Amino acid sequence: MKPLDAEIGCATALVVDGNPASRSILTNMLRDFGVRQVVQTSRAADARKALEYRHFDIVVCEYHFEGQAMTGQDLIDDLRLAQILPLSTVVVMISSEAGYERVAEAAEAALDAYIIKPHTEEALRERLVQARHRKRVLRDVIQKIEARDYIAAAELCQARFETRSACWIQAARIGAELWLKLGKPHSSQKLFEAILATRALPWARLGIARSEYQAGGVQKARRTLESLLNDQPHYADAYDVMGRVLLESGEPDAALAALRRGCDLAPGCVARVQKLGVLAFYHGTPHEAGVALQRAVILGLNSKVFDLQGLVLLALLKFDAGDLRGVTQCLSSIKASREGQPQSARLRRFEEVIQIVRALLERQIAEAVMRTQGLLQELRAPDFEFEAASNLLAVLARLLRREVKFPELSEHLQTLAARFAVSRASCELLSRAAHGRPDFDALIRECYASTCARAEEAVSHTLSGRPDEAVALLMDAAERTLNAKLMDLAQHTLERHWSAIADREALKARVDALDKQYRSYGTQIRLGQHDIVRLEQGSPRPGAEATPAPGS
Repeated sequence: MKPLDAEIGCATALVVDGNPASRSILTNMLRDFGVRQVVQTSRAADARKALEYRHFDIVVCEYHFEGQAMTGQDLIDDLRLAQILPLSTVVVMISSEAGYERVAEAAEAALDAYIIKPHTEEALRERLVQARHRKRVLRDVIQKIEARDYIAAAELCQARFETRSACWIQAARIGAELWLKLGKPHSSQKLFEAILATRALPWARLGIARSEYQAGGVQKARRTLESLLNDQPHYADAYDVMGRVLLESGEPDAALAALRRGCDLAPGCVARVQKLGVLAFYHGTPHEAGVALQRAVILGLNSKVFDLQGLVLLALLKFDAGDLRGVTQCLSSIKASREGQPQSARLRRFEEVIQIVRALLERQIAEAVMRTQGLLQELRAPDFEFEAASNLLAVLARLLRREVKFPELSEHLQTLAARFAVSRASCELLSRAAHGRPDFDALIRECYASTCARAEEAVSHTLSGRPDEAVALLMDAAERTLNAKLMDLAQHTLERHWSAIADREALKARVDALDKQYRSYGTQIRLGQHDIVRLEQGSPRPGAEATPAPGS
């Protein structure tokens, strides 16, 4: 049989199928097509490990694996959500399920083809030829993405879309995802809407909802998602986004219900199970959180798709249950992960938190206090993020419950709350991390009220025609507290009233320096490795359409 293309002889392929006979047939088909290097695996979990550490040009994956927790869809979802699967790889899913819902779900996973059994050799060949052709047409875009030049890649996609060049729909989709990554939701939404106009694709509707959410239109995103899920109730990705939207809308119970539904549809997807566990830790029950986090550990602890914050929360739950062995296992896993990233401050803090609760269980109070004091000294460190603050509060609540005393604890808590109480949502999460201690809760909300008062005072200066005083007031408070809400408002006021501010250049230097070093750490919480929920309320950061924001 004629080779797929001139480059196919140098290509590598991975065949993932639990049935030895069909796996062998697929392997022989690929070799007949001219692929010389074909790797086989019978388990989705093994395929995930292979794809995390090795590049394949072609992946042919069965959807269903008899007796295995993961499906082929779970595999692709995990790799996509963790941003591991290269855009250059051609991915083909093979399944006996011809239902439209499954096809729609697969499309969102960025598959290049979805083939229904029984299929012929020629059908597989035709799909591969088409997919490889699209990769060649979009090679300039792919190369820019691989070089992490996301702006240039997005602009190439935009140009191909506007001129309706070859593969413009695929380019528009890639461009829409890139604009979202770059913090330009309005640009992204235009591309998704153009794609949707050509065909009622569920993933395009979901893309519009994601764009609306990132642009600050939480209720618009919710309406779009409700309509989508009414039409596509089996669309797991839509429940992921709905969970974030509901959480930001102040409806944690409904957010949990959405994530539960997503996990029911994709029980082998590590990222989804972990998100459910994290959300249940803060807003659900300890039992549900423990079950979900333990399952995520079993499914993917040694995988890149697993976020190690899940181990910290699991260790805290094990501590609450008096399970020293469970805490020790969590600690061993963190230590093993740190060996590959010894310079990671995030992982070091994870280990410290687990060391503290283990020391408490072993009645090593002096060691627990010493390690906790070390974390308290880092409260103003540039990379000390909201996640670290919530973990520290969780540890302090458990220490105080055992009547452990700390010198200057009130001052430390004041520093933490003043920095990280940026919204009602952040106050709620911080309070829940601290097991709802009334004294912690009162301090957190008092600091948030103080932040709001400074913001209102600045607004009154602006309305009185004194924007320079407003920016100076905000910057004085922001530099003192490191509060991202104040930084955000200072930047917005400076940009909006630029021409009316005499010492604008000096103020801009102060704003930029503080923003660059601190801002992003105080306004986000991770539900998983790459799933971020904003803790600010209202519109996104002013100027987001002009300045790329950190990727999600």
